[in-house]
Amino acid sequence: MSYYFNTTLKEKNFDKAIKTVTAALKEEGFGVLTEIDVKETLKKKIDVDFKKYRILGACNPVFAHKALKNEDKIGVFLPCNVIVEENENGEIEVSAVDPISSMQAAKNDSLEEIATEVQQKLKKIIASLN
Repeated sequence: MSYYFNTTLKEKNFDKAIKTVTAALKEEGFGVLTEIDVKETLKKKIDVDFKKYRILGACNPVFAHKALKNEDKIGVFLPCNVIVEENENGEIEVSAVDPISSMQAAKNDSLEEIATEVQQKLKKIIASLN
């Protein structure tokens, strides 16, 4: 089982892609709680050049609450990370964590239904970006 799913966008503008992905997440009830600009951080911290790479920490509060009620340490897997990156050929790739894969580590059967619902939403978001 892969730990993520992804797609390549037709959009070639990185900043527009971030806005498109953020809007698609919002359509499915996810907000972006954190945004990490990996390129900027690596340049600032260790003076290396890296491709455009942004990690969006996406959270659907309804599902986060359900998961936390069933397993209070599940917060170590939250929020759901979505990556937007610009590949060498100029294509923009979007990847999302597979919550089923990450939540399996908790070994809590009550999380299975929640993880499946979140997975379906994230897959729908990724598919809508094509």
